[in-house]
Amino acid sequence: MLDNRQFYINGEWCSPSKVNDFEVIDPSTENVVSVISLGGLSDTNDAVSAANAAFEGWSQSAKQDRVELLKKILNIYKQRSEDIAQAISLEMGAPIDMARTQQVGAGMRNIEGFLSALESFEFESSLGEHAPEDRIIFEAIGVCGLITPWNWPMNQMTLKVIPALAAGCTMVLKPSEIAPLSGMILAEIMHDSGTPAGVFNLVNGDGIGVGTQLSSHPNVDMISFTGSTRAGSDISKNAASTYKRVHLELGGKGANIIFADADEKAIKRGVLHCFNNTGQSCNAPTRMLVERNLYDDAIAMATDIADSYAVGPASEEGRHAGPVVSQIQFEKIQNCIKKGIDEGARLVAGGLGLPEGMDYGYFVRPTVFCDVSNDMSIAQEEIFGPVLSIIPFDTEEEAVRIANDSPYGLTNYIQSVDGAKRNRVARRLRSGMVEMNGKPRSMGSPFGGMKASGNGREGGVWGIEEYLETKAISGWSDS
Repeated sequence: MLDNRQFYINGEWCSPSKVNDFEVIDPSTENVVSVISLGGLSDTNDAVSAANAAFEGWSQSAKQDRVELLKKILNIYKQRSEDIAQAISLEMGAPIDMARTQQVGAGMRNIEGFLSALESFEFESSLGEHAPEDRIIFEAIGVCGLITPWNWPMNQMTLKVIPALAAGCTMVLKPSEIAPLSGMILAEIMHDSGTPAGVFNLVNGDGIGVGTQLSSHPNVDMISFTGSTRAGSDISKNAASTYKRVHLELGGKGANIIFADADEKAIKRGVLHCFNNTGQSCNAPTRMLVERNLYDDAIAMATDIADSYAVGPASEEGRHAGPVVSQIQFEKIQNCIKKGIDEGARLVAGGLGLPEGMDYGYFVRPTVFCDVSNDMSIAQEEIFGPVLSIIPFDTEEEAVRIANDSPYGLTNYIQSVDGAKRNRVARRLRSGMVEMNGKPRSMGSPFGGMKASGNGREGGVWGIEEYLETKAISGWSDS
């Protein structure tokens, strides 16, 4: 069993101020695989103090110095890619092949994207030809508290740590206590790359403890949080009294609108996307809206895919679904599936209980409901598991209405060969992102939502700007 009780503060690994052990569980086996310590207020204060002390120097560092640091981080990240994959697979149950490609790959692309954005970013500019003595300067916002989730660990950590570094901020990272092992590796990467002491700090802890301490801390200037909508609301309230900036990337309930003229792979693509990462993605297309004359075919195809979708331990190579992350998450998904049955949706694949032949582990049967109305719980609540709801529609207008009838607004999807229709519908969807015909967003595209899906954007230039303040200066001299 791994001992990961230490924190990374002011460039050193240090023991917690008070013993508060927390067990890390392998969701495939339900065995304890590591022990971390949950930090207390003293640990949080030490990390924030280190970040404050380092801020003046790092915020005034040359852009080229930050570029060189990001290059070193990227190089060491690539060298540690197998370690990262093994950690993520063990801590949150991503099948090892998926961890190596998608989970590790997401972090790598984030670093590459921010490096490219930083190299061309202008931190100082003129207001315009009409105001030759006015300057607009972008400067680091200050000390940032970064709180990340367990479902895409390295993706979310790099989406926060790297742009904060690029902007000249210092930081305290609190990874999910459920999946902290990859965060410990990131701290090692930061150390080995030569990140100045105090610029990056890591304190493990839970939301009630370290999370609340960071969000209410008077010496933290910004909180960036990815997680549940409920927790995002609590963080916003905790942060209000200290006037800090709050960036939230929260839940989703993506609608995947499949028109009758969609390409032949659209339905399969949508089902597989929903089940990817065992359904544990905020941008998963969990509501499949299907035009009426394609509806029966969609049900049949989705049922076949779900029935044949392999489920197995995260340590096994190959393409299959792993477990969900925890007992709590397993029970939540089971309750959601039961709600769907009780509210009258028609269960055509999967359902309650462990998959056949499994006696332990937090495995969920890939599940498909049809004849779902959009007011049902399974159509409104973020389940965060491999559960697909299929809803019929008759007109374009109805499809847009159903898609927008959600508290969330993160990612929606459109499938049609009619480009004019796709564009028209995309403009009307109330979400921060729209993906069409299976084409993913490109590197540097902003990630984020509206409504209960949060505020702000991550990725590319937009991600760096989240960590900057805008300063207007008049009477500037070029001499």
